Amino acid sequence: MPICLFQNSVKASEVLKMSWDSYIDNLIAQTKDASGKAHCDKACIIGLDGGAPWTTSNHPNALELNHSEAQTISRCFRNKDFSLFMCSGVDVDGNQYMFLRVVDDKIVLAKRADLGCLTLQASKTAIIIAHTAEGFQFGNVNKGVNVIAEYLESLDM
Repeated sequence: MPICLFQNSVKASEVLKMSWDSYIDNLIAQTKDASGKAHCDKACIIGLDGGAPWTTSNHPNALELNHSEAQTISRCFRNKDFSLFMCSGVDVDGNQYMFLRVVDDKIVLAKRADLGCLTLQASKTAIIIAHTAEGFQFGNVNKGVNVIAEYLESLDM
């Protein structure tokens, strides 16, 4: 469910902010190491059914997917059939990443030597996608993505 922030003097019809974009900030914060350095540089959330964007491209750390990329990712996760990723890689933001592995039919890891790594994890209704820039620790990003996915699961999402 999106976050809605109201001020006391604002009527319900005058919503100040309603967005999933704050989840990008939360995910990035979850990837910080002991020194406070975040290891995720971009992220997004899409719907499991059809790949509709939940986060917007307005966020400065938004990972942008075109419609076709989002639909393909959604279809693979929804059907729990990752053979397309295995054969052709994972396309995100106009770049092709080499498929590394799938875990429990809900986590996909991919890498491109010159660009970094991708972590994709499904909840009941969404797919969280995060990017780790080359030289940063994707293990930290995997943990951050998992925190968001488990939180959504706890909300039955």
